[in-house]
Amino acid sequence: MIKLNALALLEKQGKTKYWLYKQLGMSYQNFSKMLNNETKSIQYENIEAMCLLLNCTPNELLVITEE
Repeated sequence: MIKLNALALLEKQGKTKYWLYKQLGMSYQNFSKMLNNETKSIQYENIEAMCLLLNCTPNELLVITEE
């Protein structure tokens, strides 16, 4: 399963979920589902925006788990 690693990246950089939410400008419901890995898809533009905001690559943002 592929999961979003944004929470760990935020913590590592000393930033909050609220900061990321405000930067992305999406609805809180969709943002929350995305961060909590409760969605089945993420738009490329959101992946790109998070990578730019968190100064990371898609490989750091998305991780594969055995769940």
